[in-house]
Amino acid sequence: MTDMSVNLAGVRLKNPVMTASGTFGSGMEYGEFVDLSRLGAVVTKGVSLTPWEGNATPRVAETYGGMLNAIGLQNPGIDTFIDRDLKFLEDFDTKVIVNVCGKTEEEYIGVVERLGDTNADMLEINVSCPNVKEGAIAFGQNPEALSHITREIKKKAKQPVIMKLSPNVTNIALMAKVCEEAGADAVSLINTITGMKIDVRRRTFVLANKTGGLSGPAIKPVAVRMVYQAASAVSIPVIGMGGIRTAEDALEFIMAGASAVAVGAANFTDPYTTVKVIEGIEEYMRKESVSDIKELIGCVR
Repeated sequence: MTDMSVNLAGVRLKNPVMTASGTFGSGMEYGEFVDLSRLGAVVTKGVSLTPWEGNATPRVAETYGGMLNAIGLQNPGIDTFIDRDLKFLEDFDTKVIVNVCGKTEEEYIGVVERLGDTNADMLEINVSCPNVKEGAIAFGQNPEALSHITREIKKKAKQPVIMKLSPNVTNIALMAKVCEEAGADAVSLINTITGMKIDVRRRTFVLANKTGGLSGPAIKPVAVRMVYQAASAVSIPVIGMGGIRTAEDALEFIMAGASAVAVGAANFTDPYTTVKVIEGIEEYMRKESVSDIKELIGCVR
C-alpha cells in the first residue's frame, strides 16, 4: 500500500499531481479525457478582477522541445469565473487552486477578496503580471515589489497563498525567501521563460507580441535546478513545474524538493498526461518499496 498524499499549508492532496495554470482551463475542456477526481488538485487558468481580452494573434508557436505562448492571460473576469468555473468544479473530489492575476495591487486584492467565501482551497498568485504603476515591470522580478504584494495579499486572503515565481530573475532562491518572509504559505515555480521566434521567410516575428513564454520539455533542466535552489532556501512547501511529461520527470522535481508538481504544456499533446504521471509514480513507489511519497521529497541533497 502506497501513501501518495501530501500536505500543502494545511491542505491535504490525495496525490502530488496537479495541473499548471493556463494549460487546463478549469477542467471543463478535459472532462471527457480525465476524471478530475483522480487529480491532487486542479489549478485554474488565471482570473482577473475584470475581463481581459488577451494579446493579438498569432499568440502561440511551436518550438524545438516546447512552445511559446503570448496569450496575455485572457479570461472572463471574476464574476463569470465564480458562477461558471468554480460551480463546475464543485462536482469533483479534488482540491481547487485558483490562479489570480492583476496589473495593480488593488486588482489582485479585489480578486482575492471575491474568492474569500468560495469553495477555492488555495490561491496561486501570478506575480509575472506587469505592475502598471511601476512601468510594467513584473511584480515577481523585483524583490521589494514581491515582498509588498505578498504581504498585502496575505492580509486579505482567507485561503492559503501560493506565490508563483518568475524564472526571469538572477536569484530564484532569494525570491522564494522573500515570499516566505512576507508570509506566503507556499511557492510554485517555474513560470515560463521569456523567448522569441522569428519567421525567416517572412522576416518578421512569429508572435504578434514579439516575445512569449517558453514552456515544455526544453525548460525542464532549468526548472529542476530552480526548484532545488528554492526548496533549499525555504521551509514552506514548493510546487514544481516546467516540462513534466512522465512520472520520471515528476519524480525529479519531487526529489529536488518539490512537495507537489504541476503538468502544463504536455496536456496539449496528450490530455491523459496527468493520470499517466500519477499512475507512473505509484508504480515507481511499488517497485522501489517506497511506502510514503514524503520519503522522496527532497531526498537529493
